[in-house]
Amino acid sequence: MALVPFDDRDGWIWMDGEFVQWRDAKVHVLTHGLHYASAVFEGERMYGGEIFELTAHTERLFESARILDFEIPFTVAQIDQACKDTCAKNGLTDAYVRPIAWRGSEMIGVSAQNTKIHVAIAVWEWPSYFSPEEKAKGIRMCWAKYKRPSPETEPVHAKATGLYMICTISKHAAEKDGFTDAMMLDYRGYVAESTGSNVFFIKDGAIHTPKPDCFLNGITRQTVIKLAREKGFEVIERHIKPEELSGFTECFVVGTAAEVTPVSQIGEYSFTPGNLSLSLMDDYAKLVRRELVAA
Repeated sequence: MALVPFDDRDGWIWMDGEFVQWRDAKVHVLTHGLHYASAVFEGERMYGGEIFELTAHTERLFESARILDFEIPFTVAQIDQACKDTCAKNGLTDAYVRPIAWRGSEMIGVSAQNTKIHVAIAVWEWPSYFSPEEKAKGIRMCWAKYKRPSPETEPVHAKATGLYMICTISKHAAEKDGFTDAMMLDYRGYVAESTGSNVFFIKDGAIHTPKPDCFLNGITRQTVIKLAREKGFEVIERHIKPEELSGFTECFVVGTAAEVTPVSQIGEYSFTPGNLSLSLMDDYAKLVRRELVAA
């Protein structure tokens, strides 16, 4: 299938309070966000005309901006509405939603107090991050070269563009070697997350997941934990050493893009997608499509 560049598409993008033609939504080459990664973003999904956990995503966008020391010139309610309006303007009821806020081009140096803060929202049709075939048998992952940084070195709890540089490098390396994705360790050597999703492991009917003290506590992660506990499963949030993976029977990753996806391999460790992983995958799919009501 031919690749359709994201700068050459039909449609509308919401930008700084108004809709612009998709191809006209541009920034200057000296935009601060391009040179210094002074940008934050969100990834959301609309299912059947409703954006899942929309306000939670928007509130995280504002918190990420606060951490990066800039203020979004709209309210949470205005951005929520703009996300809905952008989907409607493009005639979409099932879509991926990408809000982004960044520093403009008024200053091009490390200091950027006088830059204008811009906000844009783009939406497009995007099926599951992984193919149905991959999800059915479990994706294969290798170990990433780079580690998630310490909270003392980066604003690790912001969904900031700069923190994804090592994710892109790691995913490219994984795909080059025939894997779907890469699993990252944190700065201490504990299992952290994949390049774009949180991870869960299963042992003796209990669910174990890394403690998000140096990476994002994903909204999908929080949702899956709630679903699992409502089903009566024990969920343990803790530091997990890589060598512990030999004792887990199932593994799955979660995220807005990934949804709930079983994993069959991480490096030298193998897992078999089982009833618990597959049932949570099914429950999450029903929840986001409003076929399952969470307690």
